[in-house]
Amino acid sequence: MGQVIIDISMSLDGYVTGPNVSLDNGMGDDGMVLHSWVFEDATAEDRAVLDRAFEWTGAVIQGRVLFDIIDGPHGWSDEMGYGAKPTGEVNPPIFVVTHSAPEKTRLGDRFRFVTDGVKSAIDQAREAAGDKNVVVMGGGEICHAVLAAGLADVLLLHVAPVVLGQGTPLFPSGGGPRTDLELVEAVSTPNAQHLTYRVTGTKEY
Repeated sequence: MGQVIIDISMSLDGYVTGPNVSLDNGMGDDGMVLHSWVFEDATAEDRAVLDRAFEWTGAVIQGRVLFDIIDGPHGWSDEMGYGAKPTGEVNPPIFVVTHSAPEKTRLGDRFRFVTDGVKSAIDQAREAAGDKNVVVMGGGEICHAVLAAGLADVLLLHVAPVVLGQGTPLFPSGGGPRTDLELVEAVSTPNAQHLTYRVTGTKEY
């Protein structure tokens, strides 16, 4: 059985989008700077990190806000594929945690809607993934929820060299349990620090 991996890009001050997120501005103001390691500025090391993630992904979990942006008019195209893979050859099932499923989706039946919580989404995604990993790709709220619930095995952060000052935080100010981590890999490029942590435990205060 694979692992549950939270995989997300963030700024040095902990934001996973810029401010003013909307359907027409999915990453918020200046938020695309967080993903420069994926797109135009990618180095060979950045691409190796991305390619490895594609290879290990058997199923994906995301929140409803992110789904609405991806499935919206300015979201993914049919050709883009999961995680901005340009040729679309990687299309794992995507489980969307939501209170209610939409009546229809623009991108078809790749999405499965889970209305009974994060734990159920993890269980369903594990079954679909088989021996591969379940990747929790965002947004920030669902990533934090999985981590706080003690459901993640690995936290993979791509820390961009920018202080956004505002946006969607990965770690909300409302607090949560203590989470202990062990750094198992660090890949440094001009575009990001790719930090892989093994989750070793959580503790409620």
